[in-house]
Amino acid sequence: MKERYYSKVILFGEYSMIFDATALMIPLTKFSAQWRFASHLDANGGAASNASLKRFADYLSTLEDVKDIIDLQRFNHDLRYNLFLESNVPSGYGLGSSGTLVAAVYDGYAKQKTDDLLQLKTLFGKMESYFHGSSSGIDPLQCYMGKPFKITPAGVQLLSDEFLKKDIRICLIDTNIKSNTKPLVDHFKQQREDAAFLSRFQSEYVPRVTSCIDSMIQGDTNLFFKSLKQLTKGQLEFLRPMITDNTLDLFTADYDFHFGVKISGSGGGGYVLGFTDDVEKANELLSLPCHSNEGMQGERESMGGGFDVIWL
Repeated sequence: MKERYYSKVILFGEYSMIFDATALMIPLTKFSAQWRFASHLDANGGAASNASLKRFADYLSTLEDVKDIIDLQRFNHDLRYNLFLESNVPSGYGLGSSGTLVAAVYDGYAKQKTDDLLQLKTLFGKMESYFHGSSSGIDPLQCYMGKPFKITPAGVQLLSDEFLKKDIRICLIDTNIKSNTKPLVDHFKQQREDAAFLSRFQSEYVPRVTSCIDSMIQGDTNLFFKSLKQLTKGQLEFLRPMITDNTLDLFTADYDFHFGVKISGSGGGGYVLGFTDDVEKANELLSLPCHSNEGMQGERESMGGGFDVIWL
């Protein structure tokens, strides 16, 4: 059993993956979850988590194929002895709060584990559907693997921890709004039933996602930011309800340096992803005091009148 289950960031492909298109994900080690037992459950001792896990166990007991994989008898036994999941992964921020939970339950209570990543993705999707109504399973897969990967129709390609070039820096920009995934995903699924929307999304939007992923992995900074700019325009056109009003200016502005944004997770709140090759200029743009790249690594700076930002 792993000591911790790290949160995740979908860099690209949060909606295009619904069409089995390419997506790119990385672990986010700043936030994580871990199993704990409490001598006494109270508000600070995991009572809410324990109660939530009991409801989740009840849901899993209704899934015949999941019951064959997850040892629910042992899981419920431990829950009666005050098991809970201690987590600092913010809920409603697209970072995998439910994904870490699903990964932890599988890792801790699977009767027999598999190395088949696509099989795991399917299983995790069924488990995580409890939280979102439907799930691709990719979030729990990332939280379980704890490794960067690219997922394509052909399968999951694990990437090295150093695949991201140092001249592309990523930040999380806090909208200060919690996102509700289910209605946004339901809205998108309803839109894709329109043949014209579906055709344009697949022919115009999906290739922009693929270009961002390929150029990032290849380390082609100029092509990456050019592709990101086109993707941002695509999000304004195809995914406008997922962009919060308080971040709209970040999506519509033209910049005199390499900087771009996109939604994170389902959008509608949570974090917006920012990309740049010039942290100091990005800090000025976001009303942050300027720091060196090294000084910003992993730090969170509070901005007067601006956004809260986490640099990865």
